[in-house]
Amino acid sequence: MENLTIRLEAVEDSYYGFVVAVLNYVKKKESRFKVVDKFLREHPKALSSDILEFISYQDDFYDDITSAS
Repeated sequence: MENLTIRLEAVEDSYYGFVVAVLNYVKKKESRFKVVDKFLREHPKALSSDILEFISYQDDFYDDITSAS
């Protein structure tokens, strides 16, 4: 997780809330970590909005919201 944190902080327009949001998303499931890690490797120039948009299109993105209700 430390390596991912470093990579997220290195995103050109990175900010604290972005890093925390992505880390909170990926820590819930190993499969989430793998998919985000792959996206970052394939898109090294992605901006925070690109990464958040990618995450928002994942099938399980809303699982955390619906389970909290």
